[in-house]
Amino acid sequence: MRHKARLSGVRILITGHTGFTGSWACLRFSALGAEIHGYALAPDTKPALFDLADVWPSLKSHMLGDLADFDLLLETVRRVQPDLILHLAAQPLVLAGYAAPVRTFMTNTQGTAHVLEAARQIKSVMGVVAVTTDKVYAPDEAALPYAEDARLGGTDPYSASKAAAEMIISGYRHAMPAWDRAFKIETARGGNIIGGGDFSADRIVPDFVRALERQTSLVLRRPEARRPWQHVLDLIEGYRLLLERCLETNRGDLGQAWNFGPSREDAVTVATLIARLQDRWKPIALDLREGPPETKILAINAEKSRKILGWRPRLYFDGMIDATVEWYRVALQTPDELPALTRAQIEHYETLGA
Repeated sequence: MRHKARLSGVRILITGHTGFTGSWACLRFSALGAEIHGYALAPDTKPALFDLADVWPSLKSHMLGDLADFDLLLETVRRVQPDLILHLAAQPLVLAGYAAPVRTFMTNTQGTAHVLEAARQIKSVMGVVAVTTDKVYAPDEAALPYAEDARLGGTDPYSASKAAAEMIISGYRHAMPAWDRAFKIETARGGNIIGGGDFSADRIVPDFVRALERQTSLVLRRPEARRPWQHVLDLIEGYRLLLERCLETNRGDLGQAWNFGPSREDAVTVATLIARLQDRWKPIALDLREGPPETKILAINAEKSRKILGWRPRLYFDGMIDATVEWYRVALQTPDELPALTRAQIEHYETLGA
């Protein structure tokens, strides 16, 4: 495969490698021949995909550390001498942002500045792919679906922290000539992620699985909310394309923002997602409640990524539901099979792009 050759032997440092997306990314890029190094806190859920999928063998090195510890982060980047950095480490939850706003801003905003400053100081780094979110856009239903040049904003601490991270990234891009240092900083703005191995609190698929396991009702706070759902491997495919783009030498291009998401008509409500999960698995009782305010409709325009990068979703709605249900069924019944299943899902995903 062309892209396997592009990343083969490339040294990639992944921040947040012990998390849900980070674990899938380690396995995917290691399978493509990249040399993977990690910097992250210990997994913050029990169980954790990092352990269940046996991610350890895919790593060349593994450092446990906080983004707030700039000295340790810089020491790690200096030791690893990465070609590329995939910056995934974050506080990724809207409700957790309400509960711990200062920590959310420290991790998502100051943490991004720390990663970029470490990259600036270590000259082996050719590029950084920084993952933000589709929630960086200021709510404006008249502007839907949001393109990359839509106004940034944030009506909750999580969204605001990610929009602020985008401003920090812009500042670093524009300051490059003053530093006589040129490396790309690409930002990836993706929709709501689903897939096997997410055990976070207050996320709809993990909550559904926990309700099944415990035989309790599922709490739904905003069933009418419409979201651009996509499988974690489709977003990681976008990150792959941006990592490859960072390897291209062009001093005039210091990086851009990129949306990754389904078409607007493929975005569905929370209620529709739950109905499809129940169809594929089994019905459960629903408990409707009010929750903190969130944007009712989210839709992003990914035409730029489709046209320039050649990105497109490979797992459409039914395919992502099937893959996700398969993973959690095995997790509940025969968890020893999860390392093989996780890698098999990655191998199957590769065939979809052949």
